[in-house]
Amino acid sequence: MQQFKKLLSSLPYQLLQGNLEQPIAEIVFDSRKAKDGAIFCCIVGSLTDGHQFAQKAYEQGCRVFIAERSIDLPQDATVVLVSQTSHALAELSCAFYGNPSKQLTLVGVTGTNGKTTTATLLHDLYTNLGFYCGLLSTVVNKIGSQAITATHTTPDPVALNALLRDMVDAGCQYCFMEVSSHAIHQGRIQGLHFSAAGFTNITHDHLDYHLTFAEYLRVKKSFFDGLGAHTIALVNADDKNGLVMMQNTAAKKLTYALKTPADFKGKIIENSLGGLVLQFNGNEVHTRLVGVFNAANLLLVYGLAVQLGQEPQEVLRVISQLTHVSGRFEHFTSPNGITAIVDYAHTPDALENVLATIAAFQKKNKVITVVGCGGDRDKDKRPKMAAIAAARSQQVVLTADNPRSEDPQQIISEMEAGLDAQAAVRTLAVVDRKQAIKTALLMASPGDILLIAGKGHENYQEINGVRIAFDDLAITKELIHQLDK
Repeated sequence: MQQFKKLLSSLPYQLLQGNLEQPIAEIVFDSRKAKDGAIFCCIVGSLTDGHQFAQKAYEQGCRVFIAERSIDLPQDATVVLVSQTSHALAELSCAFYGNPSKQLTLVGVTGTNGKTTTATLLHDLYTNLGFYCGLLSTVVNKIGSQAITATHTTPDPVALNALLRDMVDAGCQYCFMEVSSHAIHQGRIQGLHFSAAGFTNITHDHLDYHLTFAEYLRVKKSFFDGLGAHTIALVNADDKNGLVMMQNTAAKKLTYALKTPADFKGKIIENSLGGLVLQFNGNEVHTRLVGVFNAANLLLVYGLAVQLGQEPQEVLRVISQLTHVSGRFEHFTSPNGITAIVDYAHTPDALENVLATIAAFQKKNKVITVVGCGGDRDKDKRPKMAAIAAARSQQVVLTADNPRSEDPQQIISEMEAGLDAQAAVRTLAVVDRKQAIKTALLMASPGDILLIAGKGHENYQEINGVRIAFDDLAITKELIHQLDK
């Protein structure tokens, strides 16, 4: 139990009714979980308004409320008014769990593409350097080697601070964390103490939520705007918006780049399916990862590690031992010589980057791409994804991704709108994803490369609100085994 008044110490607030001498056992923002001893935060969301559920929370025994406006409750309820309940929820969560982000080195990675790979590689790097580390990512959360299922790229503030507290209590010295634009906008990271922040890139994504690219950019930038002078900010200078991120930050400003002058300068010496040979600030390193995008991710990993005090040569030694991240350019070659690549590429830029990487070492044989687009998400990217797949592949199979509540055939039709007559001739539509992969394999010959894009690490499909088991990598291996018989 903690005293309510003490938890409020970092927040500007107004006491509307009741008293602050309340023992607090937990913080909730779902009225169904509200009970005696809890603070109920009335969060104003895009679909629901928590103020409407305050009475229900009261009836369940809750007597302490955080609100943005006056709510009609009996006099034995304590109601505190704040300017933004989402930010208050985060600040209260930090305080309730003892500000765990201040008790370890917290590194945040943001951007459209590369967040998961960079955060995971940092976790693996520091683990191999002998440190006990936490990871917060789209794929999985980790406390050391203990894996915890991830439900969001960035958890809600209560779950996030609870995880950070568990990491500190377990002895973690570092935590590497993906920072999504949704989390920034919704105040989930409010109150966290970042020691370092990295920016990968920013491209077309999440416009179903942010509505405009300018707003998406503003939200990403606000992460850097909020960093303190104690923080290291390392951004991609090859992205035209990289320097925009640092315009108003108080953090120490540093850059990395493969093409332009930067504090951490990288160069690709060799790029093949066998891996990359890179040069970072004049030092050569061999790595098992593939592609220009991974060269940039590794350069960010290297720069952050060096800035955080690790010895450069030791960092390079461990980088040479790192392997791919789940669902990110995972590849294998079948007995008959067909190479299959599974990748999470679900934005136009990510798909372009993966196909450009494949083109760099696929000179003679076909590239066949299987790709779809998610339902209930940004529709503007659908024709762009199809156009990129057709421009970079000899044959394309459009299929379902996670259609959610939408008709997958309608999604595919919207993708086909991006195809000209010549591209349409080389494109098939197969709604069933397993049949689409099978169709692509039947079209492939020895030496061809098959890219299955969009889902990567995900082991499910969501259709009409129901999740069914589906793993691109496992399905592809199963189909290859059947076809090779």
